[in-house]
Amino acid sequence: MTDERWLTADQLSAWKKLIAVVELLPGALESQLRREADLSHFEYFTMAMLSDAPDRTLRMTALASLTNSTLARLSHVVSRLELRGFVRREACPEDRRATNAALTPDGWAKVVATAPGHVATVLQNVIDPLSATDVVDLDRVMGRILGALDPSNKMRATNLTQ
Repeated sequence: MTDERWLTADQLSAWKKLIAVVELLPGALESQLRREADLSHFEYFTMAMLSDAPDRTLRMTALASLTNSTLARLSHVVSRLELRGFVRREACPEDRRATNAALTPDGWAKVVATAPGHVATVLQNVIDPLSATDVVDLDRVMGRILGALDPSNKMRATNLTQ
């Protein structure tokens, strides 16, 4: 007896569609943001997470978790955003060993100006093709997959809307 398992035809069909979305969606999001805002998707997402935070400021470690990133990758992106005047680093007042990232007024203005085009792209490519029931199902299914990929919720992806 072998422990090998194979995908059923239905599972393989779903898997191929998921892979296609995983490959195609980032390009659609990236293209729109580069074209309209001269930002990468990760740069925009980083700024958007800061824009939702109290005082538009987060510890770098918390921001890394919210953006599903390593601290090293986030640090590199924050450096680029600092050079453009969108983000600044500052010492954390509660823990001098920690560093905060804060969205500057120019960064806030960039998020506000960029959000409508980004939301339109998300709606066009993800939400509009779905019914209201599909959106609820998508949220449930993505939550289950995230639970399997990040069972300790270390990356906090499941808390983005809470």
